[in-house]
Order: sequence, then structure tokens, then C-alpha cells
Amino acid sequence: MLWIKAFHIVFVASWFAGLFYLPRIFVNLASVPADSHAERERLLIMARKLYRFSSLLMIPAVGLGLWLWLAYFRDAGAWLHAKMFLVVVAIGYHHACRSLLRKFEQFANQRSERWFRVFNEMSVLIFAAIVVLVVVKPF
Repeated sequence: MLWIKAFHIVFVASWFAGLFYLPRIFVNLASVPADSHAERERLLIMARKLYRFSSLLMIPAVGLGLWLWLAYFRDAGAWLHAKMFLVVVAIGYHHACRSLLRKFEQFANQRSERWFRVFNEMSVLIFAAIVVLVVVKPF
């Protein structure tokens, strides 16, 4: 079971690394001047590749987490319910990134660079809350 837990942690950390950096690319995309087509395309390519890679990392992270839940943590307590809720929020955040990426691809982004800076910090807060719940188990 320790191998499952170790790989779960590796995949979760890797998935969140993508969620930390992808919105940062959005900040840069939102600030690209309209006449800078090469820079915009370069950032879009980076964002597409990072989104795909993060999606591939999310699958084993969630799968191994479910395995741990079914095999070990089924009766863990309220902290686990809160963590599971935050995992659903993280998956929603991941899909929101896909939606935002599509808007950039279609030249339909209406959000400011400042909005993306705030959005960028949300994944850090989700990750920190999950880590606190798992380590501290406050309830």
C-alpha cells in the first residue's frame, strides 16, 4: 500500500505543477499585444501541451487516490470528505483551464491579465488546503 501512496503523491504533485503553471501562461497570453502573433502562438502551443500533459497526470492521481480510499481510508473521517470535495474542485479547476484555453484559441478571451493572476493563485490554495487536510486531519 505504501507504493500506491507514494505514486499517488508523485502524480498529484505533478498534476498540480501543471495547474500552477498553466494559468501563468494565461496571464502571459492576456498581456500579449494584439500584433504579436508569433508570441501568442508560442504561448498557445505551450498551453496546449501542458494541458494535455496535466490531463494525463490527473488520471493516475485520481485513480490511485480512489484505490487508497477503497482499500484503506473508507472510514477515515470528515477530513477525507472535505479532501474529496476539494479534489472535485481541483478537477473542475482543471476543466476550467481547458475552457479558458479554448477561449484564447478562438480569440474570445474577455478576461484581464489581473483576473488571470488571481485565477492563477486558486490552484495553490486548493493544493495547500488538501495537504493540510491530509497531514493535520483537523476533523
